[in-house]
Amino acid sequence: MAGLPTIRIRTRRKYYRLIFTGLMALMMSLIISTALILVKTGYSDHFFADLLGSWGLAFIFAWPSAFICAYLIQEHVLSRIEFY
Repeated sequence: MAGLPTIRIRTRRKYYRLIFTGLMALMMSLIISTALILVKTGYSDHFFADLLGSWGLAFIFAWPSAFICAYLIQEHVLSRIEFY
């Protein structure tokens, strides 16, 4: 493991919130879609086909929601808290 190179991507600071909320929405929508399919129908032969369809639809709603919520929380809630 020590011999593997570390991959680093450089980008502008203004894209931080967009990238962070995108990755967060991607992971959360996968976890929630998987859990809901397993609870609703259980594991079946077409589980992964159902998961990809559900995950894609969930991500379409999750990313804008996460982006808006992150903005509101950072600008209107965290700005009123004094951290030390």
